[in-house]
Amino acid sequence: MMENDDIQLRTVQVTRYVTPLREGGSLPAIAEADDGFLYVLKFRGAGQGVKSLIAELIGSEIARLLGLRIPEIVFARLDESFGRTEPDEEIQDLLKASTGLNLASHFLSGALTFDPAVTTVDSLLASRIVWLDSFLTNVDRTARNTNLLLWNREIWLIDQGASLYFHHSWDQWEEQAVKPFVQIKDHVLLRQATRLEEVHTEFQQVLTPDDIRQIVGLIPDEWLLDTTDFGNAESPASIRNVYASFLQKRLESADLFFNEARDARKRFV
Repeated sequence: MMENDDIQLRTVQVTRYVTPLREGGSLPAIAEADDGFLYVLKFRGAGQGVKSLIAELIGSEIARLLGLRIPEIVFARLDESFGRTEPDEEIQDLLKASTGLNLASHFLSGALTFDPAVTTVDSLLASRIVWLDSFLTNVDRTARNTNLLLWNREIWLIDQGASLYFHHSWDQWEEQAVKPFVQIKDHVLLRQATRLEEVHTEFQQVLTPDDIRQIVGLIPDEWLLDTTDFGNAESPASIRNVYASFLQKRLESADLFFNEARDARKRFV
């Protein structure tokens, strides 16, 4: 498990746009940064804006805290001049709309997309991932789109951007926090998640309100200055407070989503 002192992100400067990843609806891209590494770059100017980046940031760092394998997440800064020579007008518009701070994950060169028909996942790991996605309300870990990679013979989680979908109905966060996650029935690893009860006990002890507030505190002010997209929020601090409160309330009500996942799995056996 990750120590609290480790909850921090580096910031890199994007130096080169390499290639778009057109299988993603928001046109993520492989890009090079000033540290010499390649990253999968997600843009604040894409369809769901900063909310997708916030979900990616919070979901990834909670997963890392719980001991799951996540590529390093970094803040990635784009200068205003970046992309002016890009010949594709759609990509150029996206780059212009994404000036400033974006989010990127370390590119796992040579990684393979996880195929549930080929690779069997350990029951404990499967249970941990199912619990995490139930907690985060992640609707995007299905057989059609696993968002799992096989790299160095290990399973790595990618793309948590579809998590925390409560924030698309911002003013209903309290109601959403205590709802079971019925979409867990479609989770790609649900059948293998035979140790959910063990993980449920473990993760409730590991994840604390202080952890949650530290991770939510990573959300930069720059993403939260336009409060009109966050209901009646008055400031970046008030927006962070809602995210933290949602997650804390969800953790307090964890039996609800645990029971939903357990019952959904029973339909397989």
